[in-house]
Amino acid sequence: MPTQILMPALSPTMEEGKLAKWLVAEGQEVKPGDIIAEIETDKATMEVEAVDEGKIAKLLVAEGTEGVKVNTPIATLLAEGETAAAGKEPAAAPAPPRPTPAKPAAPPAPAAKPAGEPAKKQTAPPPAAPALAAPGAVSATAAAGERSRRIFASPLARRLAKELGLDVASLNGSGPRGRVVRRDVEAALEQKGTQPRAGTAVAQMPAASPPALQPMGDDKILALYEQGSYDIVPHDGMRRVIAQRLSLSKQTIPHFYLTVECRLDELLRARESMNRAAPKEGPRAYKLSVNDFAIKALALALAQVPAANVTWTEAGMMRHKYSDVGVAVAIAGGLFTPIIRHAELKSLSEISNEMRDLAERARKRRLAPHEYQGGTTSISNLGMYGIKSFEAVINPPHATILAVGAAARTPIVVADKVEIGSLVSCTLSGDHRAVDGAVGAELLNAFKTLIEDPVRMLV
Repeated sequence: MPTQILMPALSPTMEEGKLAKWLVAEGQEVKPGDIIAEIETDKATMEVEAVDEGKIAKLLVAEGTEGVKVNTPIATLLAEGETAAAGKEPAAAPAPPRPTPAKPAAPPAPAAKPAGEPAKKQTAPPPAAPALAAPGAVSATAAAGERSRRIFASPLARRLAKELGLDVASLNGSGPRGRVVRRDVEAALEQKGTQPRAGTAVAQMPAASPPALQPMGDDKILALYEQGSYDIVPHDGMRRVIAQRLSLSKQTIPHFYLTVECRLDELLRARESMNRAAPKEGPRAYKLSVNDFAIKALALALAQVPAANVTWTEAGMMRHKYSDVGVAVAIAGGLFTPIIRHAELKSLSEISNEMRDLAERARKRRLAPHEYQGGTTSISNLGMYGIKSFEAVINPPHATILAVGAAARTPIVVADKVEIGSLVSCTLSGDHRAVDGAVGAELLNAFKTLIEDPVRMLV
């Protein structure tokens, strides 16, 4: 039987993507590992590999198609010996049993003879017809029964059904081969209305969002401006996800903010000395930036204040064993937050080279999901734009984010004397569910100590 190639889930949170480009043609032979397509998510362009050997029978989704749902068939693959005609069978025999053909009226009379059925059985041919349906219909019924027992469902559908108190086995699947997908769970919930299973989380959910949380509709916004005075630029996937995630962050995370000023004179001298002594070429070459020191300092500060290296979950507090620091990288139309894993254990030169590689690939949208998902905290540095200070929005599931401004030469009072020094404003945004104000202050002070005395980062 021909194999359907499905739209892959390239990350745990992916629900749909854009089929950017086909790298194969109909009739082309492929083997496992061959690159067959490029898929664009909200963050990156990923290559899709073939997992089976065979011949591409049909490309079902055109290049450039956006909003292709995960697990949607995008192509069919024929194994050796199969023909293109066989590839049409799934469309002729969908998951439900095949309807009774137009000529089933003739078989009922012979059906009543062999087993000596009662006479009234012969007067009700419609119920008897399914039992005497063609072999194809019988096998379809058996297959449907088998699917019912095996309960094909996507991981996302299973999770949503569990959270909403729905039995996934009772849902009608509309995905490939009767697979239960997210839209089936949502449809079942709509049918149940306001009466979900008692005792589940959804039972406590309000019937609708408060009117105050409803944004102004597009029609009302457009009505405020003269026609012809603007152009509409459609949102791409990245911009929509940024809008959704950060709106959710501000609505559901109680932010608080703490600010300190850090003196950078010692750091700038150390940076200049280390860069001067660094190899200029070869695998050990590096060039340190102020941001590299900030990444290292925040990672070490989290190690010193483990109560701040946490993530809030409803089940309990997630305490992280390592400092995985995300760093915001601006790109055209949005941003990435690639992550330096175990940053507290890495040298400044390792952090610098890794960050340079991640930033370069982020600007080309070539990061893999594991390189920008997760993490325990983030840094957003707008110093290069001359921004003195700002407050960053927490990037879920992080509990903190550090906003770093521009360094400025400023008069500083030291032991009753005025000196000119370089000061930078650093603001910590904290999730008050997970991090108390005093814990946030302790974390920020640990960061300040390390930044102002960078030798501490080397021991």
